[in-house]
Amino acid sequence: MSTNEMVLETLKNSPEPLKAGDISEMAGIDKKEVDKAIKALKKEGKVVTPKRCYYTINE
Repeated sequence: MSTNEMVLETLKNSPEPLKAGDISEMAGIDKKEVDKAIKALKKEGKVVTPKRCYYTINE
């Protein structure tokens, strides 16, 4: 599973928006990798930012 997929899966399983550090801990991925994945997923429109520094999936 790619980092992007792992980040998306972690966000899908969370009832509330998460910070990159939380995603990193929950998925067991380096925070820098999570930041890269979030940036790419936001560009694709799969992840949105409901409030500053928090991320959730775009439904």
